[in-house]
Amino acid sequence: MHKPTVSTAPLTDSGKPCRDWGHIKSFVHRKSRFTPAQRSAYEALLPLYGIAYTPQLSNFDRIFGRPAPLILEIGCGMGETTAALAAAVPEVNYLGIEVFNAGVGALLKRIHEAGLSNLRVMQHDAVEIVRDMIPPDTLAGIHIYFPDPWPKARHHKRRLVQSWFVNLLAQRLKPGAYLHCATDVQEYAQQMLEVLKAEPLLSNTTQDFAQRRNPFFERPITKFEHRGVRLGHGVWDVLFIRKNPPPLA
Repeated sequence: MHKPTVSTAPLTDSGKPCRDWGHIKSFVHRKSRFTPAQRSAYEALLPLYGIAYTPQLSNFDRIFGRPAPLILEIGCGMGETTAALAAAVPEVNYLGIEVFNAGVGALLKRIHEAGLSNLRVMQHDAVEIVRDMIPPDTLAGIHIYFPDPWPKARHHKRRLVQSWFVNLLAQRLKPGAYLHCATDVQEYAQQMLEVLKAEPLLSNTTQDFAQRRNPFFERPITKFEHRGVRLGHGVWDVLFIRKNPPPLA
């Protein structure tokens, strides 16, 4: 269920991530099964539905060919949730980030088979994409579903949900836009909640944890989550929104 993506970076004296770091990534390039269908989709469809990383701010309305709200999903896995949301809300543009070939190939196959014109894929480190390509006050929403929990304490520095990265994400949200995270690891869920509560740009939509069905949309349940629920695993969601800027004096 866990989909690794990014991790931690040193800070400047002002408390912001350094631009020229060799940050610790929360994914490792390990061998995974790359089926013939996924490989075929990867090779044929990435030029059609993929967006290449470039270290400059991008105009996503131009990339998608239309102005529309933009939602970012970090760590798409096999793309089941991402494709389902894009199909259910065609008036929204979706940008999915995934680093593993099998996941990218699977998502590209889903895009092509469903004819989704509102979903594009990037295969690159999410930190660099968010930092370099997404302008501030741009995103209508951000999804981080079941990131790798890195359960050993010595590996916690590799976790995606860290205070510096949450601050970077919050800056990319429009006022009133949301950041939605979910995990099936209770200790990581508590960390997520504490980190997001401590971010001054964000406000919790509930007292503590949120529901899968929320005011913005209903998060689809993947087959991996169904299997975890059958095995008695809990699932925790946190849903925060970007605060409106204070009025000018």
